[in-house]
Order: sequence, then C-alpha cells, then structure tokens
Amino acid sequence: MPAETDAHAITVHLDRLLEERGMTLTELADRVGVTVANLSILKNGRAKAIRFTTLTRLCEVLGCQPGDLLSHRRAE
Repeated sequence: MPAETDAHAITVHLDRLLEERGMTLTELADRVGVTVANLSILKNGRAKAIRFTTLTRLCEVLGCQPGDLLSHRRAE
C-alpha cells in the first residue's frame, strides 16, 4: 500500500494546549488514562485514529473542545 494512502490532513494541537495549561505529557496521560507512548504518537501527528472515549477524556482534562485539539488543513 503506498504511503500517501495513509496520509491525512489533520493537525494535532496538543503541544500548544499542554503549554497553555502548564501540564506535562506524563501528567495528561495519567489523568486521561492512556500511556505516554500512545499520547506521544497522537501529539506527534502519527496516530491513525483516536477513540471518542479518549477524545472525550482529553477534552474534559484540558477543558477544551475537539476543534481546539484537532484541525483540518486544506490540500494545496
């Protein structure tokens, strides 16, 4: 399967949200109930999917909406 079929146009803004809230990735992982490794994959934009339950917990802990965490960049 060619790599471009796995490409996506979603940007994850986890770094910015963590910085704004003065929170570490480890603290967020503990509070959300996921591993630091999985959260790191999401943060670095390498995740292929996210469970709605995980997205719900991220939004609850970070006090944000899904659109604050994720955005879609248009094809150029």
